[in-house]
Amino acid sequence: MSKIFLSFLAIVSASALAQDYPARAVKLLVPNAPGSSIDTMSRIVSARLGDALGQSVFVENRDGAGGLIGVEAGKNAKPDGYTLICASNGSMIIAPLLKKSPPYDAVADFAAVGSFAVTPNVLIVNPEVPAKSVKELIDYAKANAGKLNMATAGVGSQSHLSGVLLMTMAGFDSLAVPHKGGGPSVNSVVAGQTHWTITPAPAVMSFVKNGRVRALGQSLPRRSAMLGDLPPVADTVPGYDYSGWAGLVAPKDTPKAVIDRVNAALAKTLALAEVKDGLAKQGAEVFEGSPEDFRKFLAQDQASTARVIKAANLQPD
Repeated sequence: MSKIFLSFLAIVSASALAQDYPARAVKLLVPNAPGSSIDTMSRIVSARLGDALGQSVFVENRDGAGGLIGVEAGKNAKPDGYTLICASNGSMIIAPLLKKSPPYDAVADFAAVGSFAVTPNVLIVNPEVPAKSVKELIDYAKANAGKLNMATAGVGSQSHLSGVLLMTMAGFDSLAVPHKGGGPSVNSVVAGQTHWTITPAPAVMSFVKNGRVRALGQSLPRRSAMLGDLPPVADTVPGYDYSGWAGLVAPKDTPKAVIDRVNAALAKTLALAEVKDGLAKQGAEVFEGSPEDFRKFLAQDQASTARVIKAANLQPD
């Protein structure tokens, strides 16, 4: 049997699969713990994604090892569209880059389906720090070299890397103080044990509103209706952009027609007011685009994160 005929059969088979897809329930692998922000956002989206697809989409949590376990399981699943993976910068980008032998590559080993949410980080300081703007914080840190500490949720966490990126681009230094999670790191700034941090908005906005910390900027490259008048850090540090995100990928070689079908259903889902409102309650905004848009985004985020990890002097284990 010739290779040309086999290729023809493969194309016909993929086309038939796409026409019938989905004929049964679709599994969404979430490599995060139940109740986490990524898990909650995944469930908000999957509930209505099922309606758009005409079949139920059920969530299966497979957490552990910073997301490596769940994402690798998704990578090895049958590429038929019946297993999707919730991708985030933590599980898809950061976790494998911190391994000497990464179990997967975010771009090469998956078919990008589409992004669905972006969660801005907010730069906060303890009220005792005199800075009232991003520029004033940078100037104050430079004038008080070695005296300011930056709280992080742990080595290699989003707050750690977003802070390192800010210091690298703005040309100042602070001692990074790791904590066991985002809550403790924010609490340390509130208590004055550390001076500043830049961390996901949901973890800090209640403290900003009651005046226990001062917000100076946010990490999106534009203003956000969700965050009101809080300016982008990029207004002061051009090019700064480091926010959390979430999207869907599928195993490599999933038929393009299936990918396009899911992406179209995702677009319909993200247009629903209840989905937008649900994501907003998690401190996230809708972030959508084509499969190719998301593939390019993954490649860019992978490259920029690798540079930040190098700047942070983190050694893969």
